[in-house]
Amino acid sequence: MSEMSVNGEWRSSKVSTGTTIIAVRYDGGVVIGSDSRASMGEEYVSSRVINKVIQVHDKIFCCMAGSLADAQAVTNAVIHQLGFHSVQMEEPPLVQSAAAIMRSFCYTHRDELSAGFIVAGWDRKKGPQVFQVSLGGMIVEQEFTIGGSGSTYIYGYADAKFKPGMTREECLTFTTNALSLAMDRDNVSGGVVHLAVVSEKGAERQVIPGNKLPVLQRLA
Repeated sequence: MSEMSVNGEWRSSKVSTGTTIIAVRYDGGVVIGSDSRASMGEEYVSSRVINKVIQVHDKIFCCMAGSLADAQAVTNAVIHQLGFHSVQMEEPPLVQSAAAIMRSFCYTHRDELSAGFIVAGWDRKKGPQVFQVSLGGMIVEQEFTIGGSGSTYIYGYADAKFKPGMTREECLTFTTNALSLAMDRDNVSGGVVHLAVVSEKGAERQVIPGNKLPVLQRLA
């Protein structure tokens, strides 16, 4: 066991959160997406093809940022508990229920986890919804939200280009352009873009290769 582990200094050590995640709501559904790069620290890219857009139920997805191991552990636990909850209720779960379960895990284990999430989807009660679940377990419903290290580079773009009531295609363009900008600027975001479009009809996945993404200069 290392000296850092013995002294508990890992709690205050820097944790890389190299990624870019985003979700936006439109009239009838949501678009949720991320890059695909997994990093170790700020200099080493351990994988270029990680899918961070995880389906936790038929019409509910989440995106994860932070420690990949922590995020995967929470996501697997949520999938299991949400499935059990659905069986008990004898109907599909609500998006808010998925976000609440994830918040509970994040808050209960806030001293051990280094991961944040976006939960988005569609349900029969409230239609399309987007929730941000923060590192310590806070939950906020939003029209759109962004997260991860790449988000710091695109707040200006997102604030300028987002408008309420966008169509499905406008949301896809908004999400793709935002991710492309973040991946161009953030050295620990990259790879391909993973997208999911969720509506009453179901879920549709899309993958956009890096060479098919919009070029930064064309978005100015």
